[in-house]
Amino acid sequence: MSFLNIFYIILITIFLFNNASANTGNITIQHFYKSKQILREIHKENPVTLYCQCKYDNNKPIWESCGFAPKNNKKRASRIEWEHVLPASYFGTKFDSWNLGHPSCTSKKGKKYKGRKCTEKVNIKFRKMQADLYNLQPVIGEVNLLRSNYQIAIINGENREFGECDIEIKNNKVEPNEKIRGDIARTYMYMELNYPKYIKFNNKLKTLIIKWDKEDPIDNWECKRAKKIQTIQGNPNSIILKRCNNKYYE
Repeated sequence: MSFLNIFYIILITIFLFNNASANTGNITIQHFYKSKQILREIHKENPVTLYCQCKYDNNKPIWESCGFAPKNNKKRASRIEWEHVLPASYFGTKFDSWNLGHPSCTSKKGKKYKGRKCTEKVNIKFRKMQADLYNLQPVIGEVNLLRSNYQIAIINGENREFGECDIEIKNNKVEPNEKIRGDIARTYMYMELNYPKYIKFNNKLKTLIIKWDKEDPIDNWECKRAKKIQTIQGNPNSIILKRCNNKYYE
């Protein structure tokens, strides 16, 4: 075989590999606890919570850095948790084991169970989706608790429940502050692009996502974070890559 033929084979192999991994989502990490360990290291460069933009140290939020005030759960408000920006239940409910259970999902006492615990146990695809680093962000525990799995939306009024933290939660909806709406929108875009079998947004939500993406352009940290995640997780975030103009991918 000639050198030229070998060269072409190598080029084709690289091309196929790059296209195969371009929009495949997380193909490396299977455990949520592992993702949290990785992100703690990544975010040491920028230890700031998503919703309240509150600094934190040693897994503890510094309330005075963002004017945060706990509502009624000081214990949860005193720790950092890693939240799924797109709630895990949004894609988890697309798995049969979430809704119906599975023969393997039986406790030692013989009691059957379903939901997230069951799906995490029996489905490797869900475990990888749940562990996807691009969809995880540090948040104050109590905010994570009350945010629950509510969908993003615009909420009338400015009812603040956590001191100066700019987040509204009402009627099973959540409205984040304007400075992070683009981050959230681009995370949603990434998840829908990479997991189309399980994630499909309606037109109303898509319109909001597109609007937030335009109104809150990508920033330096979002680009750097994505590069760090790509190095570890293996797959690129093409949504962010396009908007970073390769500045942090050189």
